[in-house]
Amino acid sequence: MDTKQNTALLRALAEVPAPLPDRGVIHVVIPHTDRFTVVGNHLAQNAGLSTTAVGFAVRIQSLPQGTEVGVKALAARFPEGEKLIAAALRELEAHGYLQRARTRLPNGRIVTRTVFCNQPAALLRLRAAATPPQQAPVAPQVTAPVPAPAPAPALAPAPARGPALAPAPKPEHHAPQAPVPDAPVPDAPVPEAPAPEAPAPEAPVPQGHASFVPLVPPPTAPKPPRPPLPRPRELTPELERISAALLSDLHHHSPEFTLSEEHVHRLVPGVAAWLERDTHPDTIRHALTTNAPEPVKYPYQFVKHRLTALLPPPPHRTTVTPFQTCDGCERAFRAPTPGHCRDCRTGHAHEDQQAAA
Repeated sequence: MDTKQNTALLRALAEVPAPLPDRGVIHVVIPHTDRFTVVGNHLAQNAGLSTTAVGFAVRIQSLPQGTEVGVKALAARFPEGEKLIAAALRELEAHGYLQRARTRLPNGRIVTRTVFCNQPAALLRLRAAATPPQQAPVAPQVTAPVPAPAPAPALAPAPARGPALAPAPKPEHHAPQAPVPDAPVPDAPVPEAPAPEAPAPEAPVPQGHASFVPLVPPPTAPKPPRPPLPRPRELTPELERISAALLSDLHHHSPEFTLSEEHVHRLVPGVAAWLERDTHPDTIRHALTTNAPEPVKYPYQFVKHRLTALLPPPPHRTTVTPFQTCDGCERAFRAPTPGHCRDCRTGHAHEDQQAAA
C-alpha cells in the first residue's frame, strides 16, 4: 500500500505546473466536492495558538450544528485527554474563537451553550461598522447648544476664519441644500460640528482582537522547575543498604516498577529521607506502587515524583525523663540526674531548718 501511495504522489507531482521550488513543501491540490471545511489562515497560521488548539478549532468547525463540544464529549470522540482538550478550549476562548455561556431553558434547566466563530476579527469589524450610526444622533445634541449663545456680535470674527477654511467646500455645499434660508449664520457652524467627529472613535475597534489576553498559559509555555529529590541529614551505610534493597525489590510487588541500577542509585537518598523519618519500608512500598497509572511508562520519574510529593513530615520527638533510684529511700523517681526524691529532699530541708534553729 505504501508503494502505491508514493507512486500516486509522484505521478501527481509530474502534473503540478512548473516551476517547482527546490526545497520545502510542494502542494498537490485536488478540489473538494463534498465533506470539506473552509479554514482561514488567520487560524491555521496563528502563532499565538498551540497546534492542539488549532486542531480542535478545525474539528469543531467540521462538526454539524448542535453537536456536543464539551471537554468530555470531545475526549470521548478524539484520542486526546481531557486536560489537553480543556487547555485548547481555553486558548480558543481567550482568542475570541470560542465562547461558553450558561443559559436557563424555559423548563428551568441550566445548560452550557458553546458558540464558535470562524472569524472573530471580522465579527469585531462588523460590530464597529454598526455602532457609529447608533451614536450619530448623540453628537448633534452635544454640539447644538454651542451655536445657541452665538447670536452676539462677538462671534462676527468667525467669518474672518472663513478664508482659512475656504479649501473645504463641504460647508458651502451643505448651506444651499438646507431647506430653511431664514438662518444662514447658524447653518454655517452646523456642518462644522461633525468635523471633530470625523475621526470615528470606533475606528480602532478592529484592533480589539489584540485585547484578548490568554488567561491560561498554553501547553508550550515553560513550566516551573520541579522540586529536588529529598535527602536525609546523614546517609549512613545502613540507610543506603535498606533503601537500595527496597527499590530493587519493587518489581517483585509490581512488575511495572522495574528500575535500572543507575536509577536505584539516584533514588536511594529519597528513600533514605523517608526511613530517617521513622517510615516503615512497607509503608514506603505501598505509597510508591498504589493507585499507579496503567501502564507506568516511566517508572523512574514516577517513583521520584512520589518520593518528593508524598514525603511525610518529620516525627515530633518528645524528651522522656529517665527513672532514677533515690539515694535515701531507694524509691524510683523521674529526674535527669541521680539524687534524692522529693520527699527525701523535703525531709532533709526540714532537718536543716531545725538544726539551724
